[in-house]
Amino acid sequence: MTSHIETGKKGEMLAANWLSQQGYIVIYKNWRFGKLEIDLIALHNEFIHFIEVKTRTTTRCGGPELSVNYKKFIHFQRASQSFLALHKKYKWVQYDVVAVTLVPEQEPIVELFSDVYF
Repeated sequence: MTSHIETGKKGEMLAANWLSQQGYIVIYKNWRFGKLEIDLIALHNEFIHFIEVKTRTTTRCGGPELSVNYKKFIHFQRASQSFLALHKKYKWVQYDVVAVTLVPEQEPIVELFSDVYF
């Protein structure tokens, strides 16, 4: 595996663990529908949360959350609509971004950006 893929997988693992510690119930990791993907899908406070995880190993260009642009969000939203079409029981939906910063020789920083829209 290349290092950016390993970094992404580590970030997703840290994000899932952190969310679980915050009371979220992670029900899917890397849910796919065709070419669409959602990093994490979790339940919390009667909402289903569609979560995009972004991980960086430096803060030179800003936080990882800045890499979620309009195009990425549209793909993210299409994937969630596909999920909801297959799982009709969910009524309350929220889109979130978890930013994970993995600076060498420092503790990981995990930040939740709740209820994001463009």
